[in-house]
Amino acid sequence: MTDLKAELHGKLRAGRAGLLSKLEGLTEYDMRRPMTPSATNLLGLVKHLAGLEYGYLGEPFDRPAPEPLAWVEDGSIWEGADMWARPDESSNYLIGLYQRACAHADRTITDLALETPGQVTHWPEDRRATTLGVLLVRMVSETAQHAGHADVLRELIDGKAGPDHGDFGDDATWQQYHARIQAAADTHRAQEPLKPPKLQ
Repeated sequence: MTDLKAELHGKLRAGRAGLLSKLEGLTEYDMRRPMTPSATNLLGLVKHLAGLEYGYLGEPFDRPAPEPLAWVEDGSIWEGADMWARPDESSNYLIGLYQRACAHADRTITDLALETPGQVTHWPEDRRATTLGVLLVRMVSETAQHAGHADVLRELIDGKAGPDHGDFGDDATWQQYHARIQAAADTHRAQEPLKPPKLQ
């Protein structure tokens, strides 16, 4: 039987590696420039997740971050300061910060059982009490979500897609595939927006 903690930890490590792979070969500019209307950018994702690794897999278990996070200390995190890189924050610094935060989290995961109680002090009072297992699942989810964002951002920057991109075909094949999907979408261009279905 697969050990649940080992399985979750493996998924977390895979998500981390996938995220960092999307920064390889890029300039400082491309790593930090906003690529969506909401300003999503690659280094911002790394910075954000570094804070979450410390915040969810360290501090709730009396294992505080061994280094200050300026955007947490000055409160600017609540204004989105953890989602972009300041001019004085190099990629080497933010990637290194993320790697140190992950190592700190890894020690927590290794040392503690999934049932170990913890407290997330900035959560509503009725939800603050939690466990390592709950926070590990949350961190796997957060990392997977943002690694997916990074996939799309990297493709927007220079066309580099996922590791299996080349298995599907060459550039011409992808262009034909894109055109096929666009044509299918165009058949609905003039229709009124649908209301989202109600969840049961």
